[in-house]
Amino acid sequence: MTTVNRIAELSELMTRRILILDGAMGTMIQSYRLQEVDYRGERFRDWPSDIKGNNDLLVLTQPAIIREIHAAYLDAGADILETNTFNSTTISMRDYGMESLVPELNRAAARLAREVADEFTARNPAKPRFVAGVLGPTSRTASLSPDVNNPGFRNVHFDELVAAYTEAAQGLVEGGADILLVETIFDTLNAKAAVFAIQQFFDQSGIRLPVMISGTITDASGRTLSGQTTEAFWNSLSHIRPLSFGLNCALGATQLRPYVAELARIADTHVSAHPNAGLPNAFGEYDETPEQMAAIIREFAESGFLNIVGGCCGTTPTHIRAIAEAVQDLPPRSIPIIPPQCQLAGLEPFNIGADSLFVNVGERTNVTGSAIFKRLIKAGDYNAALDTARQQVENGAQIIDINMDEGMLDSKEAMVTFLNLIAAEPDISRVPVMIDSSKWEILEAGLKCIQGKPVVNSISMKEGEAEFIRQARLIHRYGAAAIVMAFDEQGQADTEERKFAICQRAYRILTEQVGFPPQDIIFDPNIFAVATGIEEHNHYAMDFIAATRRIKAELPYALISGGVSNVSFSFRGNNPVREAIHSVFLYHAIHAGMSMGIVNAGQLAIYEDIPLELRERVEDVILDRRPDATERLLEIADQYKDDAASTGKATKNESADWRSWPATKRLEHALVKGIDEFIETDTEDARQQAERPLHVIEGPLMDGMNVVGDLFGAGKMFLPQVVKSARVMKKAVAYLIPFIEAEQADGQRRSNGRIVLATVKGDVHDIGKNIVGVVLQCNNFEVIDLGVMTPGQKILDAAREHGADMIGLSGLITPSLDEMVTVAKEMSRQGFTVPLLIGGATTSAMHTAVKIDPHYPGPVVYVKDASRAVGVAQNLIGADSKAGFVARTKADYVLKREQHANRRQREPLLPLAQVREQRPKLDWVAYTPPRPQFFGVRAFDDYPLAELVERIDWTPFFHAWELRGRYPLIFDDAEQGEQARHLFNDAQAMLDKIVAERWLTARAVIGFFAAQRIGDDDIALYADADCQQPLLTLYHLRQQGPKPAGKPYCCLADWIAPIESGVADALGAFAVTAGIGIDERVAAFERAHDDYSAILLKALADRLAEALAERLHERVRQEFWGYAADEHLSADDFIAENYRGIRPAPGYPACPDHTEKALLWQLLDVDRTAGIHLTENFAMTPTAAVSGWYFSHPEARYFGVGRLDRDQVADYARRKGWTLAEAEKWLAPNLGYEPAE
Repeated sequence: MTTVNRIAELSELMTRRILILDGAMGTMIQSYRLQEVDYRGERFRDWPSDIKGNNDLLVLTQPAIIREIHAAYLDAGADILETNTFNSTTISMRDYGMESLVPELNRAAARLAREVADEFTARNPAKPRFVAGVLGPTSRTASLSPDVNNPGFRNVHFDELVAAYTEAAQGLVEGGADILLVETIFDTLNAKAAVFAIQQFFDQSGIRLPVMISGTITDASGRTLSGQTTEAFWNSLSHIRPLSFGLNCALGATQLRPYVAELARIADTHVSAHPNAGLPNAFGEYDETPEQMAAIIREFAESGFLNIVGGCCGTTPTHIRAIAEAVQDLPPRSIPIIPPQCQLAGLEPFNIGADSLFVNVGERTNVTGSAIFKRLIKAGDYNAALDTARQQVENGAQIIDINMDEGMLDSKEAMVTFLNLIAAEPDISRVPVMIDSSKWEILEAGLKCIQGKPVVNSISMKEGEAEFIRQARLIHRYGAAAIVMAFDEQGQADTEERKFAICQRAYRILTEQVGFPPQDIIFDPNIFAVATGIEEHNHYAMDFIAATRRIKAELPYALISGGVSNVSFSFRGNNPVREAIHSVFLYHAIHAGMSMGIVNAGQLAIYEDIPLELRERVEDVILDRRPDATERLLEIADQYKDDAASTGKATKNESADWRSWPATKRLEHALVKGIDEFIETDTEDARQQAERPLHVIEGPLMDGMNVVGDLFGAGKMFLPQVVKSARVMKKAVAYLIPFIEAEQADGQRRSNGRIVLATVKGDVHDIGKNIVGVVLQCNNFEVIDLGVMTPGQKILDAAREHGADMIGLSGLITPSLDEMVTVAKEMSRQGFTVPLLIGGATTSAMHTAVKIDPHYPGPVVYVKDASRAVGVAQNLIGADSKAGFVARTKADYVLKREQHANRRQREPLLPLAQVREQRPKLDWVAYTPPRPQFFGVRAFDDYPLAELVERIDWTPFFHAWELRGRYPLIFDDAEQGEQARHLFNDAQAMLDKIVAERWLTARAVIGFFAAQRIGDDDIALYADADCQQPLLTLYHLRQQGPKPAGKPYCCLADWIAPIESGVADALGAFAVTAGIGIDERVAAFERAHDDYSAILLKALADRLAEALAERLHERVRQEFWGYAADEHLSADDFIAENYRGIRPAPGYPACPDHTEKALLWQLLDVDRTAGIHLTENFAMTPTAAVSGWYFSHPEARYFGVGRLDRDQVADYARRKGWTLAEAEKWLAPNLGYEPAE
């Protein structure tokens, strides 16, 4: 008989009678009193460890005994045999060193049981016998820590369990099992891993077998060892649609009864039970007789609890015979029809059905929604973060939303850590978790930590159906419900029709293609802000409510959720009005069928308590009952504001003369002055006067920006002002876009041209690129900014997709120069003809001419700074100017290449051997290197920003804004002074906020290591102070360019005592950042179309990072190394570096090889200790970061290595274990020769 036929027969048999499972295998094995030699057999006679007690091994060493036990149970009346594989997983077999035997053990055990079952079936075909392949719980727990002092620790992980269970299941199936039985489950997360493995194996192999699930209630608490109640256990594992769901082990039948009764009530599948023969006595033996146990089991059956019954610990064939006889005349339990409902679980069940009240999802354990929680997580204060979660539950949250999406966090690690810690807090983990992230890898990592049934927030069709289906299948396999956003390939739905259409499409895909239970689908039809002043937004709340009503009516069992605070966003800062809006919105949305919402329950006004006037006007807005609803709510909003005094803010500006001008002139004035306070009002006035909203952009707005462009081009406006003007322009355009789209016009406006900008792969610096983008936009160029770390092909794909008129590449670090060459080559290979613009701190006209231009036949133009970007771009799009401009540029580059070649010929480099001989001459006999106060590493997790402000070097700050001059003399500059002072005032105001409101966090790590120069140019570091335990070697380069007679040729290794001197020297290392937390602030500014503030913040973060580097170097000199303890320097002295010692950085002139940064990271464990990471091209993130080496020698000074000849590059490659080509790649900017192609 085939497996398929046996399964069909099994299903039919279960409708007719209660099936009998066999009894305890271990109890029967004990009766044979086997010794070590019996377990070993001949095959394992010389096994290196004791193996007595490894019962599963007996299928190989004593198969006759196992066969005999199986036969005894079948003879007693058992219908289903369990394989002897309770511990046959790699995890459990690790105790015996027998992991490699796992496939064989499972195959052999299943084959043995199969043979015995088939023999009995052949004797009596009317009573067929079946084989259940047993998957035990393993000896480890995925949701519990074995270390009471470290509740977040796990000694086994989900993926490891999945791999172990997959291997075991495959062996059982290959051996002939009819059923897979996951049993004795004391940790539900282990069982979820087993179920995941089984479903994955089924999907991959095409084989499908029935699955039985059996858990263990450990004591009178009525919970599993990992804390779940019976119903929570069912909710967590029912997604596999098991053949049966039951309980076994730990308790006798009497103690197990209430929990079996509970399962019989809630489970819409067969119920099984195989209890112990009572409770163990003082000697660990079981005293319940077959007759006693059978009587209790008969009552189970009479009560309608059972479909399958057998025995566990202490039971024998005699017990099974008694049980079989006791239930043989009783019918099996009828499977109840239970209306579908969303059944979630923490340690306790949480079901959401048709009669359920509105579900509050706690929002405070979300780093994107709670500044306090974010601060705690970023600080690693998980105990306080757990208190936040606990308060949410205590305040009535029935589900807690957990989100760790924060730019400066390892979000995946934070999610896993927090979920593991929550599992040890029953007062929190009793409720279900909503795993919230925009990143699938974080959602999936969270799913692997939760033993209950969580909610995933969220998935959508924005990346297409295939990815949507893939994620949905995995979510179902993990045993979770899912929030599905009303978001498809075209974007978010904003109308009732779009909301419903997307949800309907998703519902059909999920229920018809994926097999996703409709009750586990939770739609979020998008709650958008109302009362924004934009007419199209007025119906947003009603769109949501109407869509909710349709979803409830037409998509059976699906739930509806949403982020409630979004609806009131336009009234941020006025909490009483916001709370009233939330309450009114929920009142109507819940009546329409909204099931749950992410809302702070402690900040909801009671609907009936809202003042009548306020409630009426809020309802006018929510229900869109009248066209002036927004204005009427605004009229009274300040009456309810916490601080009514703030309403006087605009008085000065309101009374200004320019406010009485015509709308077009007001727009021009606002653009030139960078005033955005009234831009929406003025843009709306202009729209009312224009024939079409597009005309406002093409008319007064572009007229105003042309004035800005003319003033900038004439030097009468400076870059900070231009960026402010761009902010105003962006806000005006953003206001008009919905009106343009509503016209169903093509949405296009005439622009001067379209440019794709990107920072190249491996580089994360973007301030300069962003400024160029803003300036180009101010001059009516359309900019598609691809951001940082952009692969070359992505740049070219975007250029094709958008029909770009030109491509702009930016980079700061020297490896970016090679990336630019690569992009140029690809543009040539792929047939591009559009101009290529090159810019960034390390680029130059000479490099562009020599290295980039020869590889691309199209126009290649070096753009020195933002002020030149517009002129270049306009020349390249002008029909009359382009040809001449390109020809002149090409000719100039030919000339530069000739000059470059001629200069090399005129200035030959000196041989490496010669410059080594002419190194600086230092007296190592008379000099005693200072000893640091400690050797090793020291981290600074939250360095006080206030300590850094006075050490800021402001001159580079002004240079970043293309204001040339030294601070503070720049304030007296006749042309730039006024704007420099305005910029400085803005910077000071933001700096005050950065410090006071902790916008940024500064972190640093320093280290000191014993060091000696080895060879001519390298530095050996040691793990001990006496230079006896080598740690690693740092490789350095020496100057080779011609110098006046008597001048030394320097290498950084010169400042370290040579090994032959016998002197133990020291070297320091550091890495600092002031950019922790910057990404979310910048993103907020950019969302508000405020490029000025975004760039200002980045520039200040850079200055603070440099200030931190300078401050730590000061403390190193005075305190940690102490070689200049009496140093007293002014701020100017610091900036001028008038102190002993240097701090050169890898990738910069004295040590131009960026790859040496990897050794610094290894030494200091920088990723962990300072939160700074390296890209593939060794750029640092956050970008506001500085790293380098500390040299203490009084003669140490900064220098540039300059050009290198082939002899030194080859020698360097040899020392580093590189090929010559690798060395030439990383040292390309310094090569004094043309490398072979």
